[in-house]
Amino acid sequence: MQDLPRVMSRRFSGLSSKLIATIIGVILLVEIVVYLPSLASFRATWLEDRLRVGVVAARVLDAVPDVMALPHTLTDRLLNSAGAHAVVYRREGQSQLIELTEPVTPERVATADLRQGDLPSQIWGALDTLLAGPGRTLRIVGTGDLDESLVEILMPEAPLRRDMLDYSRNIVLVSLGIAAVTAFALYMLVSHLFIDPILRLTANMLAFRQAPENATLILEPSERRDEIGILERELAAMESDLFSMLRQRRHLADLGLAVAKINHDLRNTLTSAQLLSDQVATLDDPKVQLLAPRLVTTLDKAIGFAQSVLDYGREAAIVPQLAPVLLRPLVEEAALEAHAAGNPAIAFSNAVPEALQITADAGQIGRALANLLRNAREALEGRMGDRPDNRIEVRARQEAEEIVVSVIDNGPGLPQRARDNLFVAFEGSARAGGTGLGLAIAREIVEAHGGRLELAEVEAGTRFDLTLPVRSAEV
Repeated sequence: MQDLPRVMSRRFSGLSSKLIATIIGVILLVEIVVYLPSLASFRATWLEDRLRVGVVAARVLDAVPDVMALPHTLTDRLLNSAGAHAVVYRREGQSQLIELTEPVTPERVATADLRQGDLPSQIWGALDTLLAGPGRTLRIVGTGDLDESLVEILMPEAPLRRDMLDYSRNIVLVSLGIAAVTAFALYMLVSHLFIDPILRLTANMLAFRQAPENATLILEPSERRDEIGILERELAAMESDLFSMLRQRRHLADLGLAVAKINHDLRNTLTSAQLLSDQVATLDDPKVQLLAPRLVTTLDKAIGFAQSVLDYGREAAIVPQLAPVLLRPLVEEAALEAHAAGNPAIAFSNAVPEALQITADAGQIGRALANLLRNAREALEGRMGDRPDNRIEVRARQEAEEIVVSVIDNGPGLPQRARDNLFVAFEGSARAGGTGLGLAIAREIVEAHGGRLELAEVEAGTRFDLTLPVRSAEV
């Protein structure tokens, strides 16, 4: 529960801060895209205003007869009103110049041709003006108000650059204001629709994780029909299932503990009864001799069942310790443990290649093989009639990146009930009184090694395929 207050209190962290930053960034990016044409338009308008002054000066020149000259006071006033050093008027192949009384010789000149009205040229000119250093002179070229007339103005670029910087500053301030207001409005809307529900889901998951057996912490879904509503309903269903499963498992664990205690006492009682039955079997009474074997067999099965349940209950999830091991000797040991090898009633064949090596936990894989061989032996011993051809065979082959070990018997095969509950503890046994734990434990071991245990389809008998991945020797 310590993570819950921290997540809920930091409202403007995580998704919230990312959302706000994304909204502001997108708005500023849009403003930048809009800013460049706007700045170019501002510069073009500014230059056109200065060009109009040049046009006025050109009209003055047209109004003055050629034999007369404009007084310097008038020309200086015209040029100062335009902020220009000189104005050149060209028409019909003739040029007229108006310049200050004290001419200015520019060091660096940049040309702004207003006859080029395409947007890329205007944007490039605006950026060139902003990035240019001080002291540059601007040559403005444009058409006059008469046909085939041309006006040129020579003026310092500093006033234009200063006005463009002021305009840019205003654009930045307006953009930041729009971004802030828009981001706040969108955040409040998105927060109500998405952020708050996500925070609610996060808080619920953190709380439920700390106490999954508390039914009051199960999420109560809203009536939303969108993806978040689906998420709420699925989370509530998952928490309900988890709550029920945990409660059921706790009950099963308590019941299992009680059964284990009862089973332990029952096993001790059965062991005492077995000792007594062994003594009874030595009596010469014909009726006793007839019933004693059945009694002994029944007690052996009951003791075996009790012992297998105790062993399964004590089973721990031990991580396999992988190491290279020869498979053939491992099969021999497992066959001896399962009484499949050396059994006078069964012909056992170990057809595993001598050099075949697997990388596995020898003890665990040996136990899985022993369980499979034990099941095969019991299937052969349990079929009716005297069958001298009882046979168990173990084969192994390597296929690409896998090693397949097959345990084969020519017994009666698995009944349909056992096939339907294969690998299910206490359900998948093929014989009366069996527990089905052998196959369940064998599959757990094989899956822990990254392999699989499967029942193969064969015409007669039974074949289990134990598949293990091929690993390098360094594992």
